Amino acid sequence: MDIHMPGGGIAAADEISRSLPNCAVVMLTYSRDDDDLFDSLRAGARGYFLKDMDPDRLGPALHGVLAGEAALPRSLVSRVLEEFQGKSRRKLFVKAKRPTQLTSREWEIMELLGEGLSTEEVAGRLFIAAGTVRVHVSSEGAAA
Repeated sequence: MDIHMPGGGIAAADEISRSLPNCAVVMLTYSRDDDDLFDSLRAGARGYFLKDMDPDRLGPALHGVLAGEAALPRSLVSRVLEEFQGKSRRKLFVKAKRPTQLTSREWEIMELLGEGLSTEEVAGRLFIAAGTVRVHVSSEGAAA
C-alpha cells in the first residue's frame, strides 16, 4: 500500500492488520519521513519499501515478508533502532477523516491478495478483470 493513497494507507494498514492478522501488509512509498515509517510499523506493516528500490530486490523482499521477516531499507534501519532505544518518542497518529468501510468484495480481494495471489490470479479466481481488482484496491473504502 502507498502511505499517501486516497483515504490514507496507514489507516488501511491498521484496519487490515487488526482484521486479518495473517495478512502481511507492506508499504511501498517515496516517503522517508520518520513519522510515516513509524506510524506504518505501529499500524502493523511488516515491510516498508521505498519506490526507488532496485526492482530486482522487490520479489525476494516480499517473499521474505511472507516468510516472517521484516523488510526495511538499510537507510532507515538506524532510525528504527533509535526509536526503539527511546531516543525519540513518537505517537501513532492516523490521518483518517472517517472510519474505513470495506465492502464484502473489497475484503474478499484483500484476503486473496494477503494469501499471496497476484492481481491477475485474484481476477481469475473471482471471474473479474484485473483492472476491476485494481479499482477495488484503490477505492475509497479499501484505500481509507
